[in-house]
Amino acid sequence: MIRRCVAALVAFLATLAQAATPYAGQTPCDGHPGMALTVPDGWCAGLVADARDGLRMPRRLLEIAPGRFWIVDMGNWEPRRGRLLELRTDVPRGQPGRLRVLASGLDRPHGLALGPDGRAYIGEAGTVWRTPVGEAVQRQDVITGLPTGGAHPLKELAFTPDGRLLVNMGSLTDACRGDDQQQPVPCPELTGPQPHAAVYVASFSGADFALQSFQPLATGLRNSLGLASTTARDGTVRLWQAENSVDYTDATLPAEELNELKDGASYGWPYCVSDARGKAVPARGYEGRARCASHTTAHAAWPAHVAPLQLLTAPGHVTTGPFAGRLLAVWHGYRAGGHRIVAWRLDEHGSPTGPREDLVHGWHAQAGIRPLGTPAGASFDAQGRLWIVEDRNRSVILIAPRQP
Repeated sequence: MIRRCVAALVAFLATLAQAATPYAGQTPCDGHPGMALTVPDGWCAGLVADARDGLRMPRRLLEIAPGRFWIVDMGNWEPRRGRLLELRTDVPRGQPGRLRVLASGLDRPHGLALGPDGRAYIGEAGTVWRTPVGEAVQRQDVITGLPTGGAHPLKELAFTPDGRLLVNMGSLTDACRGDDQQQPVPCPELTGPQPHAAVYVASFSGADFALQSFQPLATGLRNSLGLASTTARDGTVRLWQAENSVDYTDATLPAEELNELKDGASYGWPYCVSDARGKAVPARGYEGRARCASHTTAHAAWPAHVAPLQLLTAPGHVTTGPFAGRLLAVWHGYRAGGHRIVAWRLDEHGSPTGPREDLVHGWHAQAGIRPLGTPAGASFDAQGRLWIVEDRNRSVILIAPRQP
């Protein structure tokens, strides 16, 4: 029933079996072994860390100080195998203190974000918690009792410019098909006080940035592992979601989606999907029953099966170069159209527009050069360099300006 998840797991395990085929060293990049990836002109890719440093399944990373990165590592898809790690890039490989465990026994941690209160927020399957950024974790649970079962338990996190926190609440199933193979209307996952297949918003206030409310923002979103905001020239904030769509065996259907999130809007799951042109059409099993015109249409259609795992923008101090003024998407999918980081230019309204730019790609397997690779997350450092975690080969990758 959840063919995409099964296929992804099989591909992931197969890639682990290829771990003996590491990335071949190329011309060094910013002091790290170079990698044969396609990056913007004048930039290079360097391998910073991998399984030899103790990484298992990294999904997010965040610079907390120069040379210090926090990494959320799921471990695997089993509960309580996750860790919060600190990587010191200023410590040579093999030396004590390069990678240390800050917290262990975490339940499929995925989200990692720096809050406006200066604390780091971590999204486990059932809990969102925070800690001051320091030498030791001081855990404070913020949101608890989140669902941990089903097909999409991961909690992506993203803060908006006004300090609200967006949280993914993925669907329990692929297409609301139960054990009896029926697809009811309404889908029970969308009903009740805590609907699934939704993006929630948490609001905070006060000196301690205390949680004030946690409620659905938008529904009908199967799995929102990409969440971000952009700001128009007039200061208007726009919220964006990258949709991992319903699983078909077709190579080109249905399209993954980029959605602009509106308060109270429904985006169609499980009743409607987007075709390759971005038109909303009834999903399989809902023909004759879906009313697609009553749902919000996707802002853009992306190729099927690219599996977007993150959305992000460069920080405000990055005003020039290949990442400035763009919305970036991390495409994790192992098929030919995936495993790359792509971008669109933002117009004056904060809307991604124009042709797609493939910024970092070439992760297809090449004997003696590299294994198949799939990026899972990315972030920028204070210098405007792009850092990537790639879970299949358990690596941290730096995209930096090439030195003359």
